[in-house]
This record gives sequence, C-alpha cells and structure tokens, in this order.
Amino acid sequence: MSAAERLAALGLTLPPVVPPVAAYVPAVRTGNYVYTSGQLPIVDGTLQGTGKLGDGVSVEDGAKLARIAALNALAAASSVAGGLDAITRIVKVTCFIASAPAFTSQAQVANGASELLIEVLGEAGRHARSAVGMAVLPLDSPVEVELVAEVTA
Repeated sequence: MSAAERLAALGLTLPPVVPPVAAYVPAVRTGNYVYTSGQLPIVDGTLQGTGKLGDGVSVEDGAKLARIAALNALAAASSVAGGLDAITRIVKVTCFIASAPAFTSQAQVANGASELLIEVLGEAGRHARSAVGMAVLPLDSPVEVELVAEVTA
C-alpha cells in the first residue's frame, strides 16, 4: 500500500502547507533529502492549543498536537519532494516540547508524531528522534515538529 493510500485509509488528507510566520520556507530539498522547518499544530490557520506540558497541557493532548504538527511536516516535505509517495524514508524527527520545569515525559508526547509517521509510511516511517524540552515555543505552541526525509531522485 502506498503512503497516500495509507493516509486515506486513516481518514486523513495532507493539509495545505502552513505559510511561514517569519523569514524562512516550510521545506528545502537538497539532493535526495528534504529538511522541514519546525511545524506547529495548525489546522486551517488556527493553532490547536497553547501552553506548556505539565502545566495545563496533558501528555495525551500534547501527543495529539504532535500528531497534527507531524502531518503538517509531511505536507511541507511532500510539497518539495514531488508528492507524498516520493518520500522513501523518514530519517530524523525532532520534537520540541514546551515544558514546565518538572515535566519529564517529552518522549511520550513525541510519540504522537512518530506513530503518525509510522502509520502513514510503514517501516519507512521509523526514524531516529530527539524529544527536547523547551521553555517556550513560537506562538506559545506546546509542540513543534521538524523532520528530515529521504526522497526519490
């Protein structure tokens, strides 16, 4: 089953690429790799949550937001790769999690992004990952996701 077929089977579609909020582009392709800028959990132009994990935002809500941000990252990567099915492997994912000082479950929040990528791309969605706690993220988003993808030549 292709990535596009898996996405449809999940009842999802790639959203439009979220426009940048500053001086950058959503994704850049160089050779057989695509690097995305950090993607926020934005749907139809609206940030889907604000705040910090461990201070008003639950792990479950954070994971859902990471899933949305990962879908936005796939859309950005797809836009410069030649389509979703041109992505042959997710190489690396970095999840930034706005965290209260005592919060230590960043990995569980980042699983929302990782699980979506595996669901959509199968084994090609398994990746190296960093889950990093941050004091604050742009627009007071609880999560931000960026990825590196290998693509067809």
